Amino acid sequence: MIGRLRALPLRSRLALLVATAVAVAVAVVSTVCWVVVRGKLYDEVDAKLRSTRQSIDLRAVDVAATLRACPPSATSQDEFGRPKDYYFQLVRASGDEPCVFAAVSAGTVRVTDGDREVAGRADPRLETFRDGTDTDGRSVRVLTVAAAADGAVFRDTALMIGVPLRETERTLNDLALLLLLVSGIGVLGAGATGLWVARTGLAPVDRLTGAVEHVARTEDLSVRIPAEGDDEIARLSRSFNAMTAALASSRDLQQQLIADAGHELRTPLTSLRTNIELLARSEETGRAIPPDDRRALLASVKAQMTELAALIGDLQELSRPDGSAHGRTVQVVGLHEILQGALERARLRGPELTFTADIGPWYVRGEQAALERALVNVLDNAVKFSPPGGHVEVELRDGTLSVRDHGPGIGAEELPHVFERFWRSPSARSLPGSGLGLSIVARTVQQAGGEVSLARAEGGGTRAVIRLPGAPTPPPATP
Repeated sequence: MIGRLRALPLRSRLALLVATAVAVAVAVVSTVCWVVVRGKLYDEVDAKLRSTRQSIDLRAVDVAATLRACPPSATSQDEFGRPKDYYFQLVRASGDEPCVFAAVSAGTVRVTDGDREVAGRADPRLETFRDGTDTDGRSVRVLTVAAAADGAVFRDTALMIGVPLRETERTLNDLALLLLLVSGIGVLGAGATGLWVARTGLAPVDRLTGAVEHVARTEDLSVRIPAEGDDEIARLSRSFNAMTAALASSRDLQQQLIADAGHELRTPLTSLRTNIELLARSEETGRAIPPDDRRALLASVKAQMTELAALIGDLQELSRPDGSAHGRTVQVVGLHEILQGALERARLRGPELTFTADIGPWYVRGEQAALERALVNVLDNAVKFSPPGGHVEVELRDGTLSVRDHGPGIGAEELPHVFERFWRSPSARSLPGSGLGLSIVARTVQQAGGEVSLARAEGGGTRAVIRLPGAPTPPPATP
């Protein structure tokens, strides 16, 4: 059953669930209503029987004669042919047949052991109400009390008063039929309303489904769904729009990365191909290249291969997904120690430069290799743009690393682009590099929870500032 329900469309399931819930609610309300009305009607019948009992004067009835004669039955109609309204009879505890008041009784009610028990107890305060039938099988509501007159109780004798239930049962049957009819109409209306509500409420979901199917079929990430209001559907639509926008941006960045990487790779590959073809043609033709030219060609090949290796390494670094911990070892490392190593490498690359360093201890949580690569890139930029015999200032205090060179500096219009992939300022396009160094720096610092910025320094040059959260002392080792 559950499997079949799950196989239905969501709209049909909602309509069915609504109809079922309404049907259960209507059934419960109808049942309670019928039971309450039945109780009220029976209370009225019982009150009528009790009132009739109080109006009966057994002194006017020759009880002894009635018991001696003990007529077992009476006609159900009066002398005018109208149905009599009540049953009157006496019953004895000995188990004999009941004795009816032949003149006034509508018939004879079947006697039960409970009636004889009331007769045997002879307690005028005891009264019992029950449903029963007369000898013709008609339903009767019966009151049984001890027979008494003027406070005197007739021994082993009880008075039974009954009233036909045909009108009460007819009313209850009519009420049951009416409730059943209203319930049926209510369930059908609830089903139709549920279907309409499901269609209306799921219309945004249908639009969302259509958009998702369209994207899956055409890979068109420009699709947007109108989002109105603050309900769950609107939130889902906005989330879908944000997701497709992010996917579109990611795809554009990927295509841009591929195009930029292809463009950057083309230059060293073209140079390599030209130099290798010259060397190969020299071997094929037997015409030797002058030694100085040959050495220049081999040096160019080596430089181009080094540039290719650096570019491929940068592309591999950028290809790792942001925030992914796969293949990474995040731990507490001494940023000052990493900076010392990066500074030694920078001195080797710029032996003609003067480096001044003011480095204080600072421990951060991150990936040591990535942080080392980022610091090396920052110092390489300072070396690259420093004039011969220039000065590079390095300072690390309280988690803030500052690297300043005294080169030409960066124009104000170029600052917003310095961390973009493959972007290179016009003055730096003749220098070696792929344009990925600062992009790698920004990514690494952000992953470590810090921030990086570049700005023109007072007096000329460029200042790179990196701020990383940490502490001047390492945390205590856990046992």
